[in-house]
Amino acid sequence: MSKGESRYNEASLYLISDQIKELLGLGHQIFLVIGGGNIFRGKDLTGKLSVEATTGDYIGMLATVQNALVLRDYFNGKGIDTRVMSAISMPQICESYIPKRALRHAEKGRVVIFGGGLGLPFFTTDSASVQRALEMKSDLLIMAKNGVDGIYTGDPKLDSTASFIKNISASEILDKKLKVADLSAIALARDNSLKIRVVNTSVISKALSDEDLGSTIEPK
Repeated sequence: MSKGESRYNEASLYLISDQIKELLGLGHQIFLVIGGGNIFRGKDLTGKLSVEATTGDYIGMLATVQNALVLRDYFNGKGIDTRVMSAISMPQICESYIPKRALRHAEKGRVVIFGGGLGLPFFTTDSASVQRALEMKSDLLIMAKNGVDGIYTGDPKLDSTASFIKNISASEILDKKLKVADLSAIALARDNSLKIRVVNTSVISKALSDEDLGSTIEPK
């Protein structure tokens, strides 16, 4: 990263915060699981400098907490009351993850950002997203991705024949091993009747009411 360059794009942060504020205004409870790939990816260091895979995973979890703290302060600066809860205990900088407390924050109109993944190696933030959605009794899990407007049969950037998939079952994703998300996360969602919608980050707020946006993974 060159001098003066930031890992964070304020235009993107503003876009997300504006949509979160809109959803709160409509009475929705908002829980966010955030990744850390812009800072660190464990697989990039595994096998190098004698760093073990589990260590790489834990460093990646710490990166998600860093991102959560940035997002929290940005949201608070925009008038969105926000709390960070981490699966890895860090009492000096954020709350430890306690499900009942997270639900209580949401009842008070606060946005809750979950950092630290699941606090365990070998699990992705996709799995953390599904796990937290289930614990929070969420009606819908929205997977928002930059530069991706839904699910395709292949990577549209690399495969000109890749076609858009509007609706698909979790079982079909598992059978075809489509690279939509971590397959263990898809299986967990299916087994617990959790619907997932994959959308572009620019349409998060609209995706709740407009089923024409993005792709829907039905839990069957």
